[in-house]
Parts: sequence; C-alpha cells; structure tokens
Amino acid sequence: DGFEEYLLTRCVFNSTDPKDITYIRSYYYDKMEYIRFDSSVGKHVGYTEYGVKNAERWNSGPEVVQERAEKERHCVNNVGLDYQAALTKS
Repeated sequence: DGFEEYLLTRCVFNSTDPKDITYIRSYYYDKMEYIRFDSSVGKHVGYTEYGVKNAERWNSGPEVVQERAEKERHCVNNVGLDYQAALTKS
C-alpha cells in the first residue's frame, strides 16, 4: 500500500561524441513522471501541475547550473566504457 517516489538518472547516447550524449534525470511519483531535467533542453520541464511549479523554481535557482554540469561528470566521463562494453557484446 501507499505511494512510491523515485528518481531515475540516465545517459542516452549513440556514440562517444559529447554532442551525441544526453543526460536525463526524471522524478516519478506513483509511476508518473512529474518533472525532468534534459541536457539537450538545458532546464527542468514539468509534466504535472506540481512538476511545472517545481521546474519554474528549480530553473531560477542554483539547481539548474548543477544539473547542467552533471552531463559532463556523469555521462561524458563514463560513456566510453559503456560504449566499448556494448560493442564487445554485439
């Protein structure tokens, strides 16, 4: 019983070139995504009334600057390993 809130962070890529890499952080409540940061957009986007309000607040604060840096830290630094692992399996 009850509701579940969770966060999903992922890197979407089809090559190791940084311009081909997208960092996405999604926030879910009860299986519904309510807000997302997408590095290709460069800001938070809300999908529910609650998400829109938080996106406006987060985009005007220091959170958005930190999220923009996450693509480099989380994806670009690790995607080479993931890309090579995928190639050896195919």
